[in-house]
Amino acid sequence: VLLAAYLGYVGLGAAVLQALERPAEVQAAQHLLQDHWELLANHTCLQGPALQRLIEGIIQAYKSGITLQGNTTSLGRWDYSGSFFFSISAITTIGYGNLSPSTVVGRIFCIVFALFGIPLNLVLLNEIGQVMLLGVQHCARCLEEVFHWQNKASFLMKTCTLVTGLLLFLLLPPLLFSDKEGWSYEEGLYYSFITLSTIGFGDYVIGMNPDRTYPSWYKNVISLWILFGMAWLALIIKFCISLLE
Repeated sequence: VLLAAYLGYVGLGAAVLQALERPAEVQAAQHLLQDHWELLANHTCLQGPALQRLIEGIIQAYKSGITLQGNTTSLGRWDYSGSFFFSISAITTIGYGNLSPSTVVGRIFCIVFALFGIPLNLVLLNEIGQVMLLGVQHCARCLEEVFHWQNKASFLMKTCTLVTGLLLFLLLPPLLFSDKEGWSYEEGLYYSFITLSTIGFGDYVIGMNPDRTYPSWYKNVISLWILFGMAWLALIIKFCISLLE
């Protein structure tokens, strides 16, 4: 029964996503093909295979963090702050996919680094979650002693924890992303949940726009937000698991 419910839920999600996203995909493909033929028609010196190779080279360079800016190129994804953020995304298993090692030695190091880093990250998240939980329980006991509440104190603290976590980790960060990245609030909210849930599609990643200047503290603060936000969301998911079970 549980397997049937699981497959039904996934199948329903697939049907809804197909209905929502397939028309946009078809339209984007048509526009791309139209632009391709218009470019070749307006610039007869261009050859189809050469244009295709150029497009593939631009895509590969963009994946490596290299973008064209006039007659120069923009680097910066593998500076120390970018590498630090990649390390966080690797051991938290977010894995955005927009950045990955391109050298053999780098890939081998990434395997070893993640092999020991993922357990370390899980232990840290568990400890952070336990500290949060103990803090909530301590506040609930204090309310019980002061106001002589019993069930009300526990319910009140759980509600406050949920609301505070929603504000700190999901509802307020999109405002920062709107300011620093130029995203809409909906895009920032989408990025926040996709990141903290470790889904990590990679369609939105902070600090990757070459046209913007980011403060030095930006990625470090976001890294801390990811750690504490993942711990908070893990508690929420654990509560949902207990309800389902």
